Amino acid sequence: MTGPSGGLVGRGRITGAPSRQPSAPDEYWQQEPGTRWYVPLVVEEWLDAPVPRQRFVQDERFAEQSPLRTLFAGNPHKVTDAQWEAFEATFPGRGASDATGWLLEPGDEVKRKELHDRYGGSRQGGISKCAKSPNVLVFTDPRTGHQHGYYDEWAEDGTFHYTGEGQTGPQSLDSTGNAAIRDHVELGLALRVFEGSRGVVTYVGQFAVDPADPYSYGKAPGTGGGPLREVIRFHLVQVGATAPQSAVPVGTDYRTADESVTPAAPQFTPPDPDLAGRNLSAHRRLQNALAEAARARGLEVFSPRVTDPDFDLGWRASADGLTVCEVKSLTESNETRQLRTGIGQLLDYHDRLRGRAADVRAVLWVEREPADPRWVALCARAGITLAWPGREGDVLG
Repeated sequence: MTGPSGGLVGRGRITGAPSRQPSAPDEYWQQEPGTRWYVPLVVEEWLDAPVPRQRFVQDERFAEQSPLRTLFAGNPHKVTDAQWEAFEATFPGRGASDATGWLLEPGDEVKRKELHDRYGGSRQGGISKCAKSPNVLVFTDPRTGHQHGYYDEWAEDGTFHYTGEGQTGPQSLDSTGNAAIRDHVELGLALRVFEGSRGVVTYVGQFAVDPADPYSYGKAPGTGGGPLREVIRFHLVQVGATAPQSAVPVGTDYRTADESVTPAAPQFTPPDPDLAGRNLSAHRRLQNALAEAARARGLEVFSPRVTDPDFDLGWRASADGLTVCEVKSLTESNETRQLRTGIGQLLDYHDRLRGRAADVRAVLWVEREPADPRWVALCARAGITLAWPGREGDVLG
Protein backbone atom coordinates (compact mmCIF):
# COMPACT_ATOMS: atom_id res chain seq x y z
CA MET A 1 0.00 0.00 0.00
CA THR A 2 1.37 3.45 -0.94
CA GLY A 3 1.12 6.68 1.01
CA PRO A 4 2.53 7.93 4.35
CA SER A 5 1.01 5.00 6.26
CA GLY A 6 1.78 2.49 3.52
CA GLY A 7 3.74 -0.71 3.59
CA LEU A 8 3.22 -4.42 3.17
CA VAL A 9 -0.40 -5.32 3.96
CA GLY A 10 -1.19 -8.72 2.40
CA ARG A 11 -0.47 -11.30 -0.22
CA GLY A 12 -2.48 -13.18 -2.82
CA ARG A 13 -2.28 -14.76 -6.22
CA ILE A 14 -3.36 -14.30 -9.81
CA THR A 15 -6.17 -16.74 -10.63
CA GLY A 16 -6.60 -16.39 -14.37
CA ALA A 17 -5.47 -14.90 -17.64
CA PRO A 18 -5.42 -11.13 -18.32
CA SER A 19 -8.32 -9.56 -20.20
CA ARG A 20 -9.51 -6.12 -21.25
CA GLN A 21 -12.43 -4.88 -19.15
CA PRO A 22 -14.25 -1.62 -18.39
CA SER A 23 -12.72 0.23 -15.46
CA ALA A 24 -14.26 0.38 -12.00
CA PRO A 25 -17.34 2.59 -11.32
CA ASP A 26 -17.01 6.28 -12.18
CA GLU A 27 -16.88 7.46 -8.58
CA TYR A 28 -13.62 5.54 -8.08
CA TRP A 29 -11.72 7.73 -10.55
CA GLN A 30 -11.06 11.45 -10.79
CA GLN A 31 -10.76 10.88 -14.53
CA GLU A 32 -12.41 7.84 -16.14
CA PRO A 33 -9.62 5.68 -17.72
CA GLY A 34 -11.95 3.61 -19.93
CA THR A 35 -11.22 -0.01 -20.88
CA ARG A 36 -8.00 -1.35 -19.38
CA TRP A 37 -6.08 -4.59 -18.90
CA TYR A 38 -6.86 -6.46 -15.68
CA VAL A 39 -5.87 -9.75 -14.09
CA PRO A 40 -8.10 -11.52 -11.55
CA LEU A 41 -6.42 -11.39 -8.14
CA VAL A 42 -7.42 -13.02 -4.86
CA VAL A 43 -5.91 -11.67 -1.62
CA GLU A 44 -5.53 -14.70 0.61
CA GLU A 45 -3.87 -13.26 3.69
CA TRP A 46 -4.08 -9.81 5.30
CA LEU A 47 -1.61 -8.77 7.98
CA ASP A 48 -3.10 -7.45 11.21
CA ALA A 49 -1.17 -4.22 10.69
CA PRO A 50 0.96 -2.92 7.78
CA VAL A 51 4.69 -3.63 7.93
CA PRO A 52 6.13 -0.13 7.39
CA ARG A 53 8.01 0.50 4.18
CA GLN A 54 10.96 1.86 6.16
CA ARG A 55 11.65 -1.64 7.53
CA PHE A 56 12.44 -2.87 4.05
CA VAL A 57 14.25 0.30 2.95
CA GLN A 58 16.78 -0.38 5.71
CA ASP A 59 17.19 -4.02 4.62
CA GLU A 60 20.38 -4.56 2.59
CA ARG A 61 18.45 -6.84 0.21
CA PHE A 62 16.68 -3.70 -1.05
CA ALA A 63 19.85 -1.59 -1.33
CA GLU A 64 20.16 -1.64 -5.13
CA GLN A 65 17.23 -2.58 -7.37
CA SER A 66 14.21 -1.90 -5.20
CA PRO A 67 10.48 -1.60 -5.88
CA LEU A 68 10.25 0.60 -2.80
CA ARG A 69 11.91 3.49 -4.60
CA THR A 70 9.39 3.59 -7.47
CA LEU A 71 6.08 3.05 -5.73
CA PHE A 72 4.22 5.45 -8.02
CA ALA A 73 5.44 3.81 -11.24
CA GLY A 74 3.24 1.37 -13.12
CA ASN A 75 2.43 -1.97 -11.54
CA PRO A 76 3.46 -4.73 -11.17
CA HIS A 77 6.90 -4.48 -9.53
CA LYS A 78 9.40 -7.25 -10.08
CA VAL A 79 11.37 -8.34 -7.01
CA THR A 80 14.42 -10.55 -6.60
CA ASP A 81 14.23 -13.91 -4.84
CA ALA A 82 15.95 -12.36 -1.81
CA GLN A 83 13.46 -9.47 -1.69
CA TRP A 84 10.55 -11.91 -1.94
CA GLU A 85 12.01 -13.84 0.98
CA ALA A 86 12.10 -10.61 2.99
CA PHE A 87 8.42 -10.01 2.32
CA GLU A 88 7.48 -13.65 3.01
CA ALA A 89 9.26 -13.61 6.36
CA THR A 90 6.68 -11.16 7.72
CA PHE A 91 3.82 -13.66 7.30
CA PRO A 92 3.17 -16.26 9.99
CA GLY A 93 3.33 -19.95 9.14
CA ARG A 94 5.36 -19.62 5.94
CA GLY A 95 6.43 -22.94 4.46
CA ALA A 96 8.00 -24.50 1.40
CA SER A 97 4.80 -24.33 -0.63
CA ASP A 98 3.26 -21.36 -2.40
CA ALA A 99 0.58 -19.18 -0.79
CA THR A 100 -2.07 -21.77 -1.63
CA GLY A 101 -0.16 -24.68 -0.11
CA TRP A 102 0.42 -26.12 -3.61
CA LEU A 103 3.58 -28.26 -3.70
CA LEU A 104 3.60 -29.83 -7.19
CA GLU A 105 5.63 -28.60 -10.15
CA PRO A 106 4.74 -29.29 -13.80
CA GLY A 107 5.93 -32.77 -14.71
CA ASP A 108 5.63 -34.16 -11.18
CA GLU A 109 3.94 -37.55 -10.84
CA VAL A 110 1.67 -38.32 -7.91
CA LYS A 111 -0.77 -41.06 -6.95
CA ARG A 112 -4.28 -39.75 -7.36
CA LYS A 113 -5.22 -41.01 -3.89
CA GLU A 114 -2.39 -39.02 -2.30
CA LEU A 115 -3.34 -35.96 -4.37
CA HIS A 116 -6.88 -35.93 -2.98
CA ASP A 117 -5.69 -36.75 0.55
CA ARG A 118 -3.57 -33.60 0.41
CA TYR A 119 -5.83 -31.16 -1.45
CA GLY A 120 -9.33 -32.64 -1.24
CA GLY A 121 -11.86 -33.34 -3.95
CA SER A 122 -13.44 -36.52 -5.27
CA ARG A 123 -11.24 -39.42 -6.31
CA GLN A 124 -13.63 -40.23 -9.16
CA GLY A 125 -14.45 -38.35 -12.34
CA GLY A 126 -12.57 -35.89 -14.49
CA ILE A 127 -13.39 -32.64 -12.64
CA SER A 128 -12.83 -32.40 -8.90
CA LYS A 129 -13.56 -29.23 -6.92
CA CYS A 130 -11.58 -29.29 -3.68
CA ALA A 131 -13.02 -28.43 -0.28
CA LYS A 132 -9.67 -28.54 1.54
CA SER A 133 -7.86 -26.15 -0.82
CA PRO A 134 -8.69 -23.42 -3.38
CA ASN A 135 -8.30 -25.67 -6.41
CA VAL A 136 -10.25 -27.41 -9.16
CA LEU A 137 -8.43 -30.56 -10.26
CA VAL A 138 -9.00 -31.51 -13.91
CA PHE A 139 -7.98 -34.88 -15.37
CA THR A 140 -7.58 -35.66 -19.06
CA ASP A 141 -6.95 -39.22 -20.23
CA PRO A 142 -7.65 -40.49 -23.77
CA ARG A 143 -7.36 -44.11 -22.53
CA THR A 144 -10.51 -43.74 -20.46
CA GLY A 145 -12.07 -40.55 -21.81
CA HIS A 146 -12.75 -41.61 -25.39
CA GLN A 147 -15.17 -44.31 -24.27
CA HIS A 148 -17.34 -41.55 -22.79
CA GLY A 149 -17.02 -39.16 -25.74
CA TYR A 150 -14.36 -37.00 -24.05
CA TYR A 151 -12.00 -35.92 -26.84
CA ASP A 152 -9.60 -33.39 -25.31
CA GLU A 153 -7.05 -31.74 -27.60
CA TRP A 154 -5.01 -28.69 -28.43
CA ALA A 155 -6.78 -26.34 -30.84
CA GLU A 156 -5.23 -24.28 -33.63
CA ASP A 157 -5.44 -21.10 -31.52
CA GLY A 158 -3.18 -22.56 -28.81
CA THR A 159 -5.94 -23.24 -26.27
CA PHE A 160 -6.54 -26.68 -24.80
CA HIS A 161 -10.11 -27.84 -25.46
CA TYR A 162 -11.31 -29.85 -22.48
CA THR A 163 -14.63 -31.72 -22.64
CA GLY A 164 -17.00 -31.03 -19.75
CA GLU A 165 -18.55 -33.63 -17.45
CA GLY A 166 -21.65 -35.69 -18.29
CA GLN A 167 -21.45 -39.14 -19.89
CA THR A 168 -24.95 -39.35 -21.37
CA GLY A 169 -27.35 -36.79 -22.77
CA PRO A 170 -26.53 -33.11 -23.40
CA GLN A 171 -24.02 -31.60 -21.01
CA SER A 172 -25.02 -28.63 -18.84
CA LEU A 173 -22.92 -25.68 -17.71
CA ASP A 174 -24.73 -25.80 -14.38
CA SER A 175 -23.50 -29.26 -13.36
CA THR A 176 -21.12 -29.17 -10.39
CA GLY A 177 -17.89 -29.84 -12.27
CA ASN A 178 -18.68 -27.69 -15.32
CA ALA A 179 -19.78 -24.77 -13.15
CA ALA A 180 -16.53 -25.07 -11.16
CA ILE A 181 -14.46 -24.70 -14.34
CA ARG A 182 -16.66 -21.93 -15.75
CA ASP A 183 -16.59 -19.89 -12.52
CA HIS A 184 -13.12 -20.74 -11.19
CA VAL A 185 -11.78 -17.18 -11.57
CA GLU A 186 -14.85 -15.70 -9.89
CA LEU A 187 -14.56 -18.22 -7.06
CA GLY A 188 -10.81 -17.64 -6.60
CA LEU A 189 -9.94 -21.23 -7.51
CA ALA A 190 -6.83 -22.36 -9.36
CA LEU A 191 -7.49 -24.73 -12.27
CA ARG A 192 -4.93 -27.57 -12.08
CA VAL A 193 -4.68 -29.94 -15.08
CA PHE A 194 -3.41 -33.52 -14.80
CA GLU A 195 -2.73 -36.13 -17.46
CA GLY A 196 -4.13 -39.51 -16.49
CA SER A 197 -7.18 -40.39 -14.45
CA ARG A 198 -6.27 -43.44 -12.35
CA GLY A 199 -3.31 -44.58 -10.32
CA VAL A 200 -0.32 -42.31 -10.94
CA VAL A 201 -1.15 -39.02 -12.72
CA THR A 202 1.16 -36.30 -14.09
CA TYR A 203 0.69 -32.65 -13.15
CA VAL A 204 0.67 -30.56 -16.34
CA GLY A 205 0.29 -27.13 -14.74
CA GLN A 206 -2.12 -24.34 -13.96
CA PHE A 207 -4.60 -23.25 -16.62
CA ALA A 208 -7.43 -20.71 -16.83
CA VAL A 209 -10.58 -20.45 -18.92
CA ASP A 210 -9.96 -18.16 -21.89
CA PRO A 211 -11.77 -14.93 -20.95
CA ALA A 212 -12.26 -13.91 -24.60
CA ASP A 213 -13.73 -17.25 -25.76
CA PRO A 214 -14.43 -19.46 -22.72
CA TYR A 215 -16.16 -22.45 -24.28
CA SER A 216 -17.91 -23.86 -27.32
CA TYR A 217 -20.35 -26.70 -28.02
CA GLY A 218 -19.72 -29.81 -30.07
CA LYS A 219 -21.12 -33.28 -30.76
CA ALA A 220 -19.75 -36.49 -29.28
CA PRO A 221 -21.10 -39.99 -28.58
CA GLY A 222 -22.30 -40.94 -25.12
CA THR A 223 -20.73 -43.63 -22.97
CA GLY A 224 -20.10 -46.89 -24.78
CA GLY A 225 -20.73 -45.42 -28.22
CA GLY A 226 -24.20 -44.06 -27.49
CA PRO A 227 -26.01 -41.57 -29.74
CA LEU A 228 -24.42 -38.21 -30.48
CA ARG A 229 -25.18 -35.57 -27.87
CA GLU A 230 -24.15 -31.97 -27.22
CA VAL A 231 -20.94 -31.56 -25.21
CA ILE A 232 -19.17 -28.53 -23.79
CA ARG A 233 -15.56 -27.83 -24.73
CA PHE A 234 -13.83 -25.46 -22.32
CA HIS A 235 -11.04 -23.39 -23.89
CA LEU A 236 -8.14 -23.38 -21.44
CA VAL A 237 -5.03 -21.23 -21.61
CA GLN A 238 -1.78 -21.95 -19.81
CA VAL A 239 -0.84 -19.88 -16.76
CA GLY A 240 2.94 -19.81 -16.38
CA ALA A 241 5.22 -22.74 -17.19
CA THR A 242 3.46 -26.03 -17.87
CA ALA A 243 5.72 -28.12 -20.07
CA PRO A 244 7.81 -30.55 -18.00
CA GLN A 245 11.46 -30.96 -18.99
CA SER A 246 11.53 -34.65 -18.14
CA ALA A 247 11.26 -38.10 -19.60
CA VAL A 248 7.50 -37.79 -20.21
CA PRO A 249 6.88 -39.33 -23.69
CA VAL A 250 6.03 -36.92 -26.50
CA GLY A 251 2.89 -37.34 -28.59
CA THR A 252 -0.18 -39.54 -28.75
CA ASP A 253 -2.04 -41.26 -31.61
CA TYR A 254 -2.56 -38.90 -34.53
CA ARG A 255 -6.03 -37.34 -34.65
CA THR A 256 -7.21 -36.70 -38.20
CA ALA A 257 -8.25 -33.05 -38.49
CA ASP A 258 -11.84 -32.38 -39.57
CA GLU A 259 -11.52 -30.65 -42.96
CA SER A 260 -15.23 -29.83 -43.18
CA VAL A 261 -15.17 -27.55 -40.14
CA THR A 262 -16.75 -24.11 -40.47
CA PRO A 263 -15.17 -21.62 -38.06
CA ALA A 264 -17.54 -19.59 -35.91
CA ALA A 265 -17.46 -15.82 -36.19
CA PRO A 266 -14.67 -14.74 -33.79
CA GLN A 267 -15.34 -12.22 -31.02
CA PHE A 268 -12.00 -10.61 -31.85
CA THR A 269 -9.48 -10.61 -34.70
CA PRO A 270 -7.54 -13.88 -34.41
CA PRO A 271 -3.74 -13.46 -34.30
CA ASP A 272 -3.30 -16.38 -36.70
CA PRO A 273 -5.01 -16.06 -40.13
CA ASP A 274 -5.29 -19.86 -40.23
CA LEU A 275 -8.17 -19.57 -37.76
CA ALA A 276 -10.52 -17.73 -40.09
CA GLY A 277 -12.44 -18.48 -43.30
CA ARG A 278 -10.98 -20.68 -46.02
CA ASN A 279 -7.64 -20.87 -44.24
CA LEU A 280 -8.85 -23.26 -41.55
CA SER A 281 -9.96 -25.89 -44.08
CA ALA A 282 -6.79 -25.41 -46.13
CA HIS A 283 -4.70 -25.79 -42.97
CA ARG A 284 -6.36 -29.08 -42.05
CA ARG A 285 -6.12 -30.49 -45.58
CA LEU A 286 -2.39 -29.73 -45.60
CA GLN A 287 -1.94 -31.31 -42.19
CA ASN A 288 -3.82 -34.53 -43.02
CA ALA A 289 -2.06 -34.92 -46.40
CA LEU A 290 1.36 -34.59 -44.76
CA ALA A 291 0.38 -37.10 -42.08
CA GLU A 292 -0.63 -39.60 -44.78
CA ALA A 293 2.66 -39.06 -46.62
CA ALA A 294 4.59 -39.68 -43.42
CA ARG A 295 2.66 -42.87 -42.69
CA ALA A 296 3.29 -44.08 -46.25
CA ARG A 297 7.02 -43.84 -45.53
CA GLY A 298 6.66 -45.97 -42.41
CA LEU A 299 6.95 -43.14 -39.90
CA GLU A 300 5.06 -43.07 -36.59
CA VAL A 301 2.78 -40.00 -36.80
CA PHE A 302 1.44 -38.38 -33.64
CA SER A 303 -0.56 -35.44 -32.27
CA PRO A 304 0.39 -33.50 -29.13
CA ARG A 305 -0.73 -34.70 -25.73
CA VAL A 306 -1.63 -32.23 -23.01
CA THR A 307 1.93 -32.26 -21.61
CA ASP A 308 3.29 -31.21 -25.03
CA PRO A 309 3.40 -27.81 -26.71
CA ASP A 310 0.59 -27.39 -29.24
CA PHE A 311 2.33 -28.35 -32.51
CA ASP A 312 0.10 -29.49 -35.39
CA LEU A 313 1.61 -32.94 -35.87
CA GLY A 314 4.85 -34.82 -35.45
CA TRP A 315 6.53 -38.01 -36.54
CA ARG A 316 9.18 -40.33 -35.20
CA ALA A 317 11.65 -42.39 -37.23
CA SER A 318 13.54 -43.77 -34.23
CA ALA A 319 13.31 -43.95 -30.46
CA ASP A 320 15.84 -41.13 -30.03
CA GLY A 321 14.65 -38.54 -32.51
CA LEU A 322 11.41 -36.82 -33.42
CA THR A 323 10.13 -34.10 -35.72
CA VAL A 324 7.49 -31.54 -34.80
CA CYS A 325 5.67 -29.64 -37.51
CA GLU A 326 3.67 -26.42 -37.71
CA VAL A 327 1.34 -26.11 -40.73
CA LYS A 328 0.39 -22.76 -42.28
CA SER A 329 -1.88 -21.80 -45.15
CA LEU A 330 -0.52 -18.97 -47.30
CA THR A 331 -2.09 -16.21 -49.37
CA GLU A 332 -0.43 -13.19 -50.96
CA SER A 333 -1.74 -10.93 -48.21
CA ASN A 334 -0.83 -13.03 -45.18
CA GLU A 335 2.44 -14.71 -46.25
CA THR A 336 4.79 -12.62 -44.12
CA ARG A 337 2.64 -12.80 -41.01
CA GLN A 338 2.10 -16.55 -41.34
CA LEU A 339 5.80 -17.31 -41.77
CA ARG A 340 6.80 -15.08 -38.87
CA THR A 341 4.18 -16.73 -36.66
CA GLY A 342 5.22 -20.25 -37.66
CA ILE A 343 8.93 -19.60 -37.01
CA GLY A 344 8.18 -18.21 -33.55
CA GLN A 345 5.95 -21.17 -32.68
CA LEU A 346 8.54 -23.73 -33.77
CA LEU A 347 11.34 -22.07 -31.81
CA ASP A 348 9.12 -22.30 -28.73
CA TYR A 349 8.23 -25.96 -29.40
CA HIS A 350 11.86 -26.92 -29.95
CA ASP A 351 13.00 -25.22 -26.75
CA ARG A 352 10.29 -26.92 -24.69
CA LEU A 353 10.95 -30.39 -26.12
CA ARG A 354 14.75 -30.55 -26.29
CA GLY A 355 14.93 -31.92 -22.73
CA ARG A 356 12.58 -34.77 -23.64
CA ALA A 357 14.22 -36.21 -26.75
CA ALA A 358 17.83 -36.67 -27.87
CA ASP A 359 17.17 -35.09 -31.26
CA VAL A 360 14.30 -32.71 -32.08
CA ARG A 361 13.76 -31.41 -35.63
CA ALA A 362 11.42 -28.54 -36.55
CA VAL A 363 9.46 -28.32 -39.82
CA LEU A 364 7.36 -25.44 -41.14
CA TRP A 365 5.00 -26.89 -43.78
CA VAL A 366 3.24 -24.27 -45.90
CA GLU A 367 0.61 -24.27 -48.60
CA ARG A 368 2.90 -23.22 -51.43
CA GLU A 369 6.40 -21.92 -52.13
CA PRO A 370 6.79 -18.42 -50.58
CA ALA A 371 6.98 -15.54 -53.04
CA ASP A 372 10.11 -14.28 -51.29
CA PRO A 373 12.86 -16.96 -51.46
CA ARG A 374 14.76 -15.50 -48.48
CA TRP A 375 12.43 -17.34 -46.08
CA VAL A 376 14.05 -20.72 -46.86
CA ALA A 377 17.52 -19.55 -45.82
CA LEU A 378 16.14 -17.62 -42.84
CA CYS A 379 14.43 -20.76 -41.54
CA ALA A 380 17.55 -22.83 -42.10
CA ARG A 381 19.60 -20.38 -39.98
CA ALA A 382 17.03 -20.84 -37.21
CA GLY A 383 17.28 -24.64 -37.45
CA ILE A 384 13.89 -25.00 -39.17
CA THR A 385 13.16 -26.82 -42.44
CA LEU A 386 10.71 -24.85 -44.60
CA ALA A 387 8.91 -26.95 -47.22
CA TRP A 388 5.61 -27.29 -49.11
CA PRO A 389 3.67 -29.91 -51.15
CA GLY A 390 5.98 -31.54 -53.68
CA ARG A 391 8.94 -31.36 -51.28
CA GLU A 392 7.90 -34.10 -48.88
CA GLY A 393 11.29 -35.77 -49.35
CA ASP A 394 13.00 -32.75 -47.74
CA VAL A 395 11.24 -33.36 -44.43
CA LEU A 396 10.33 -37.06 -44.45
CA GLY A 397 13.54 -38.52 -45.83
